[in-house]
Amino acid sequence: MAGEKRFGTALFGFKKTDVNSYIEKILREFDDKLKEKDNEISALKNQCRELRIKYEDIARKAEQISSDRAKIADVLIKAQEKAEMILQEAKEKAIEERKKLSELTEQEKEKLVDMKREIKALKQEITKTLKKYEFDLEKVVEFASENIESMEGLSEDDSNDDTPEEEDEISDVILEEIMEEYASKSNT
Repeated sequence: MAGEKRFGTALFGFKKTDVNSYIEKILREFDDKLKEKDNEISALKNQCRELRIKYEDIARKAEQISSDRAKIADVLIKAQEKAEMILQEAKEKAIEERKKLSELTEQEKEKLVDMKREIKALKQEITKTLKKYEFDLEKVVEFASENIESMEGLSEDDSNDDTPEEEDEISDVILEEIMEEYASKSNT
C-alpha cells in the first residue's frame, strides 16, 4: 500500500528508532501542515475581514443609494406636481386673459359701431349744414345781384368816370353791406 510505513522488527516488536523517527517525521509534517492550515486560516480570516469591510461599505452605499433614490423620487414627484400646478395656473390665466380679450374686443366693437353711427350722423349733419350754407349763399348772391343792379342803375347816372380801382372799392363796400344785411336777416 502506498504511503504505508514499514518498520523493522527487533527483539520485542518494532525498532524504537524507526518508530520514533517516523513519529517525529509525522509530527513535523503535521506541524508543517498545521502551520499551513493556520496560515490558510489566517489568510481566510484576513480575506473574510476584507470582504466583511467591503460588504459593510457596499451595504452603506446601497443604503445611501436607496435613501437617495427615495429622495430623488420625492423630488421628482414634487416637481411633477409643481409642474402640473404651474400648467393648470397657466391654463386658468390663459382662459381668464381670453375672456378679458373677448370682453375688450366686444367693447371695442361696440365703440366702433357707436363711432360709425356718430360719423354717419355727423356726415348727415354736415351735409345738411352745407346744403343750408349753399342755399344761404344762393340767397346772398341773388340779394347781391339785385342790389348791384339797383346800384348800377344809380351809379351810371352819377358818374361814368370811375376807375376800375374805385369800382372794386365800391363793390367791396356793397358786398359788405349786403353781407351785414343778410346776416341781420338770417339772425332774426
